[in-house]
Amino acid sequence: MAFLDEEYLLESASAQRLYDEIRDLPILDPHSHVDVAALARNEGWNDIWEIEGETDHYIWELMRKRGVPERKITGDATNREKWDALAAVFPKFAGNPSYEWVHLDLKRRFGIDKPISAETADDIWTESKAILDNPEMRQQQLLREMNVEVVSSTDDPTSDLADHQMLDDEFDEITVRPTWRPDTAMGIEKAGWQEYVTNLGDATDTDIADLDGFLAALQTSHEYFEANGCGASDHGLSEIVSKPVAQHRAADVYERAYARERLTDDDIADFKAFVLERIGEFNRDTDWVTQLHIGPVRDYRDSLHDELGADAGGDISKGDLELADGLRYFLNRFDEELEIVLYVVDPTHYPTIVTIARAFPNVSVGAAWWFNDSPYGMESQLEYVGTADLLANYGGMVSDSRKLISFGSRFEMFRRSLSNTVGEMVERGQMPMDVARDLVRQVAYKRPAALWDI
Repeated sequence: MAFLDEEYLLESASAQRLYDEIRDLPILDPHSHVDVAALARNEGWNDIWEIEGETDHYIWELMRKRGVPERKITGDATNREKWDALAAVFPKFAGNPSYEWVHLDLKRRFGIDKPISAETADDIWTESKAILDNPEMRQQQLLREMNVEVVSSTDDPTSDLADHQMLDDEFDEITVRPTWRPDTAMGIEKAGWQEYVTNLGDATDTDIADLDGFLAALQTSHEYFEANGCGASDHGLSEIVSKPVAQHRAADVYERAYARERLTDDDIADFKAFVLERIGEFNRDTDWVTQLHIGPVRDYRDSLHDELGADAGGDISKGDLELADGLRYFLNRFDEELEIVLYVVDPTHYPTIVTIARAFPNVSVGAAWWFNDSPYGMESQLEYVGTADLLANYGGMVSDSRKLISFGSRFEMFRRSLSNTVGEMVERGQMPMDVARDLVRQVAYKRPAALWDI
């Protein structure tokens, strides 16, 4: 087996046959961070750094790990200097999925087979720059070429969705769906929350001076997203707390927070639990999927956050979560009433969420997320889901990517890993090939299409 050849990740004849069944299926991406404004403008890129490194904090972290100075990562160095710095250390990325994704991007989208290194940096820069000048390398054309059928963005409740509306009018072949993400609205303990809720009130023409106004503003935004094709909310949670909280208790916390009074940890937890339950009611009434991304500790490296701000890398996985207790009220409150997809960033939490999904038919296990979206991480998760729950009810792959060009590479890696996992079951005599074919098609396309109402 050679590097990224046709047998890449496929360790048996059965795996190869299964991959042939799903390799050309359309891509359904229920969760990404695609830049909708750039997509609506059908922008292209100027060079290989811009397309592969400029927005990718996975790449930034690995470059820092190899001693590249920040100036050549997020600083004022030229894009050529940044690309040369990346290429010089790229061979040391081997074993990390970013090594494979970027090489897959080059191979599939550019037709470049050269392994990235200091010696090949100049050739790849020059060849890719010439190719990027072609109209087919603009964003909308690339989505078509990658056979993307649906992609979902991540959007704040204050968004006017103007770019989605433009795409809906002018980009008929591919559906770009908004996803409602109210994290900032729920972040009552964060600096700037009061200013944010004021903006939310302005965006929805609602008086948000009290809790009733705040909830009305959220519901108005929710209804607007519904009218513009949204079918899911998404929630990033460092930990999950759900419990019954009286309206008067939440109203008291809201009013004190709005007045910039100090809140206790119990105040914050009660407010978030109350609002999450209300959002669950909104989603139930519109048949939206509720995505809960649980467990990361963001901006853990203080010096990095102080220098560059949020989302610059330096996030970590947290293991000590009370998932079973934290989810119990919410799951029982919406038992068989609300489609819920659970993502966790720490793989030691798989037994909890997989057995929860086994107990609740309306709960699905989400894709191996963040630090786990490697062949090893995906296959380990798929094996466990197939053992303790049902692969046929798996939530499906998501790109979770800010890099549009990598959508195809990420889904290819997943489909090869899925084929290898199920192919091994065929090789061991655990299922016949005809059942395995149906199963991989179910996981790769049919189940996500049904779950996300695509």
